[in-house]
Amino acid sequence: MSAIDKLPPLREVIATHQLSARKSLGQNFLLDLNLTAKIARQAGDLSGCDVLEIGPGPGGLTRGLLSEGARRVLAIEKDQRCLPALAEIAAAYPGQLEVINGDALEIDPLAHLTPPIRIAANLPYNVGTELLVRWLTPKVWPPVWQSLTLMFQREVAERIVAQPGSKAYGRLAILAQWRADARIVMSLPPGAFTPPPKVSSAVVHLTALPEPRFPADAAVLSRIVAAAFNQRRKMLRAALKGVTPAIEEHLNAVGIPPTERAEQVGLEGFCALARSIAGEG
Repeated sequence: MSAIDKLPPLREVIATHQLSARKSLGQNFLLDLNLTAKIARQAGDLSGCDVLEIGPGPGGLTRGLLSEGARRVLAIEKDQRCLPALAEIAAAYPGQLEVINGDALEIDPLAHLTPPIRIAANLPYNVGTELLVRWLTPKVWPPVWQSLTLMFQREVAERIVAQPGSKAYGRLAILAQWRADARIVMSLPPGAFTPPPKVSSAVVHLTALPEPRFPADAAVLSRIVAAAFNQRRKMLRAALKGVTPAIEEHLNAVGIPPTERAEQVGLEGFCALARSIAGEG
């Protein structure tokens, strides 16, 4: 009998530890171990890898990651009620699971891991986007992680993989596709979760590129993209006026008509604009 088979069913774990999902923590528990194992497999070959998991809850995905061969899993869980359930998993996999009770936005869990590192998580809805942006914008690239396998609301997942000209295309697409290969690898209906959320979910797999697709200063690119899509209905000459008074000159210099709107400009265009603006003075 494998270690995972010795553990009680997740519904029993939730009942034993009275783990009702809390909306304030963005919790929606995934209890089907076939699904959690499938998500773990989307993360790739985990043997020899340390894996970071954010918001494990009762540990469905945690079990999947360990049973799929992760060398070690570091789980960051804010909800103290979940710690006894996670301790049961740690006991079944001696030395392979470490749980930190804390807020993933306030600590640097990657400092606790040994490369190669993969990140896999059913992210709490209320912090998922902010964590993704942090992982995509470290000061040094390539990052310490090899890949991200993350569950989001379907709408957020579509924004990550969106192409120019679509309504979903925006800041997340630029930041993700500039430095990573991003694709949706699974879709999950609301009924897969307890309690069921109001929207569908999807798993996105991002693989870090050795270097960005086009050269650009990360801080300048982020600032331009944020300003451009914050006022996406405006022409770029108006939306980016706050970035530099000479914005029309820079747009013309890189071949972007000042009357274009942000969703019409591709990644290469934004990177060229960032280089032009960074070269001021």
